[in-house]
Amino acid sequence: MSNQINSTLGDLVKAGGGIIHTGPFGSQLHAEDYVAQGIPCIMPANMKDNRVELSNISFISDEDAQRLSKYLVKEGDIVYSRRGNVTLKALIRKNEVGYFCGTGCLLLRPGNLLDSDYLTYYLSTPKIQSWIISQAIGATMPNLNTGILARIPFSGPKKAIQEKISSVLKAIDDKLELNNRINAELEAMAKTLYDYWFVQFDFPDANGKPYKTSGGKMVYNATLKREIPAGWESGTLDDLGQIVGGSTPTTSRPENFTTSGTPWITPNDLSDNQSNKFISRGAQDVSVEGIKNASLKTYPAGTVLLSSRAPIGYMAIARNELTTNQGFKSFIPSKNYSTEYVYYAVKNNLPVIVKNASGSTFKEVSGSVLKGVEVMLPAFSVADHFTKKVAEIFSRQDKLELENQQLIALRDWLLPLLMNGQVTVK
Repeated sequence: MSNQINSTLGDLVKAGGGIIHTGPFGSQLHAEDYVAQGIPCIMPANMKDNRVELSNISFISDEDAQRLSKYLVKEGDIVYSRRGNVTLKALIRKNEVGYFCGTGCLLLRPGNLLDSDYLTYYLSTPKIQSWIISQAIGATMPNLNTGILARIPFSGPKKAIQEKISSVLKAIDDKLELNNRINAELEAMAKTLYDYWFVQFDFPDANGKPYKTSGGKMVYNATLKREIPAGWESGTLDDLGQIVGGSTPTTSRPENFTTSGTPWITPNDLSDNQSNKFISRGAQDVSVEGIKNASLKTYPAGTVLLSSRAPIGYMAIARNELTTNQGFKSFIPSKNYSTEYVYYAVKNNLPVIVKNASGSTFKEVSGSVLKGVEVMLPAFSVADHFTKKVAEIFSRQDKLELENQQLIALRDWLLPLLMNGQVTVK
């Protein structure tokens, strides 16, 4: 008896007692029905890395959830984006049972012939994702429907073997999630220390006690229009380091770009890197010719990158020498303030930076405006003490991010091999 299944997703789901149905329509749930607290409502914007992303999630009331109870999800369900990026999906885990499948989504309940983890990985293979995109309908925006999901070709082993294969891939994903949780906790520690020292001014005084709380002298600064510790000064972002821009080589000349040249970062690269603090390279490198063509300058490791348009405010720290396009104003720490301090000082001033943006088509912060943004300049000794406190945190975050890159590469290499049987699991 063969262990191989060759069918369609719809037939397998139906035979296993599962379902594929469309999420609620806008007429069933209106904008005013969303509440501040209640049942989490999964939208396409809440799908990331095949999991539910809880940040910025919306809620519906218990009453609406019961009224539309057919859309409450169970463990093992897969919620799909119905429009736009039709490869977006999220596997429902134990702690998400009872969440709501929101508008703009499709609900796939695999049934008992398919392992939900395996199916999620199967649907993530380039082959199947390409198939889904090719079948999506709509001239302006791709749209997915239950019929397309049902027609997805399925070729794979029976459930017992599916579970063995998914356990290997799931172990990698679980490690990725653990690393991300550790990094988030490390980030919270470093940010809390920055706020404690440079917002509340309770850095250690000469006796190791909180400066302001212990009665440290505060002096009114007329420029900043507030009190700051005695000996600290007002200045501008230009005092934190050398602020530099970038440019784009002529795109009509392919020789300006290469796969193994100098990393060239764009705001899109930072958009894809938002879960990380550091960046090594983007989607493209520039060649020696490209650097000459655009009169590009390379920036050293430790440079703090800030996207200055489309959008403003994406940040990352250069892990190695690189350069950027014109969508950046980056800080090369060179004026007695470290990368660690500059990173949080810039991040802390993002609301002011964004407020100073201008432009009719899209907002942008110019170099001259950025250089003039007023900031507080702490004593170098305090900033240096802060750097020593958080340097190990930054180092560990960097290592965990690099480990995650290796794990993702391993998972993505194994995925098609496990799916097509080139690699087997005993």
